[in-house]
Amino acid sequence: MKNLILILLFISSCFASFSQNRGNKFGEVYNYVSRYYVDKIDENQLQEAAIIAMLEKLDPHSVYISKEEVDDANQSIVGSFVGVGVRFQVFKDTFTVMQTIPGGPAEKVGMQSGDKIVTVDDEKIAGVGMKNSEIRQRLMGDINTKVKVEVIRKGVKEPIAFVVTRDKIPVHSVDAFYMIDKTIGYIKLNSFSRTTTQEVEDALEELKNQGMKDLIFDLQNNGGGLLSAAHELADQFLSGDKMIVYSEGRAQPRQEFKTAKKDGFEKGRLIILTNENSASASEIVSGAIQDWDRGLIVGRRTFGKGLVQRPIDLSDGSQIRLTIARYFTPSGRFIQKPYEDNNDYKKDLVNRYEHGEYYHQDSIKLNDSLKVKTLIKGRTVYGGGGIMPDVFVPYDTSGTSPLFTNLVRKGAINSYLAQYVNNNRASLKQQYPTFDAFDKSFILKQDFMDAFFKNAKDEYEVEFNEEQYKESEAWLKLNMKALIAQNLFDIPQFYQVMNGKNEILQRAIEILQSNEYKNAGLEKSK
Repeated sequence: MKNLILILLFISSCFASFSQNRGNKFGEVYNYVSRYYVDKIDENQLQEAAIIAMLEKLDPHSVYISKEEVDDANQSIVGSFVGVGVRFQVFKDTFTVMQTIPGGPAEKVGMQSGDKIVTVDDEKIAGVGMKNSEIRQRLMGDINTKVKVEVIRKGVKEPIAFVVTRDKIPVHSVDAFYMIDKTIGYIKLNSFSRTTTQEVEDALEELKNQGMKDLIFDLQNNGGGLLSAAHELADQFLSGDKMIVYSEGRAQPRQEFKTAKKDGFEKGRLIILTNENSASASEIVSGAIQDWDRGLIVGRRTFGKGLVQRPIDLSDGSQIRLTIARYFTPSGRFIQKPYEDNNDYKKDLVNRYEHGEYYHQDSIKLNDSLKVKTLIKGRTVYGGGGIMPDVFVPYDTSGTSPLFTNLVRKGAINSYLAQYVNNNRASLKQQYPTFDAFDKSFILKQDFMDAFFKNAKDEYEVEFNEEQYKESEAWLKLNMKALIAQNLFDIPQFYQVMNGKNEILQRAIEILQSNEYKNAGLEKSK
């Protein structure tokens, strides 16, 4: 009770300027509740409810994160977590290792893909209805602590026991990088973390060694992360002494982030890919590239998040992320979409879809007062509501069907393919020793699809529909091939397969392989 009162007093002090002459209303209400409420109160529950309600009144991005959720929430920012280093999936209540992280603790002691985890620290986990989060919690822990894992391995009669020393496991922000053709490189970034700068630098260096002259940088579905990582990434692409982004708030003076580094990728042709889920740090990079006429933004309008959050640790291990500033692109654009109506804010992407924006650029209505000129070429760009692409690419709905949606929603595809690879890994590796061989030759034949749909019906109650299957056959098979590639090789190979039908990426390739980039007038931008 004492700790609760101290925290409540701290919260109420935030309203001191409003309550000096009127008493502490927050404290008053709590005292009455604690003294007279009909039932016994849950102190922690009330405390968290009060914090959550207070932050919700501020803006959509000021949030409370409970102690239990802090580590998970910080993984994409920190760029690592402490664990044993395995990717696993559940098949009929059995946890199966799909991949060991190269160089990770599990690989070092000899665990392999296909191992079925049956006990952790002598506690049975197979066949007892344990959730993914529960087994994950048992495998994770403090660095340098040990965990005993017992597995069943195909071809080995007796269970095998391993003692694994937990260590830092990297969470990569670069999902994939490869050469699209002899001169065009591609990098896919999923978030902005502490490791992003080094990961991108390594990818750029490798692509340059392979002959890269032009770069397509994919920020589709990248929800953001650290502002500092966005600053450092944009610095890879901009030369000279240029503003990248600046921020300012009521209690935070204006802070400017400018170029400093050299020798990133400052001269080649550059295209940034965005869509409606590209947010925050992704918009900082896109805005800087667009404002300085350094490259083209290709895709769809970004999310529209122009607020900066500061993580603040609380005494019990929980955390708040509090909005402390607004950020502005080099031309002075504030790209935050309106959030006065919280319900409208939450439904914004749905509203865009219903208004036809995903299909027709003309459906986007922006206020002329938000017009801004780019800093080199004087092109018209807009503030408010995200970054508008230079080249709009409509959303492609071909290939979807209720059958496909149902298969995805119930997890029938992922589960079946992971088990298929696990059962046939040796023969698949023998037939396709490299990804190139797999990509060129692997075909999903009719008997495979028949077995898949039988499993979908038996295990997930998904009824086959011939008409719907024909609508989505090509898209379904592409997704299945990509997931097999991921399970057989790694995550980058998933994207290499899927990108063959990525309409935004394909449009970017078309621009670089034609005269469109030159016609945009950006060839000599510095």
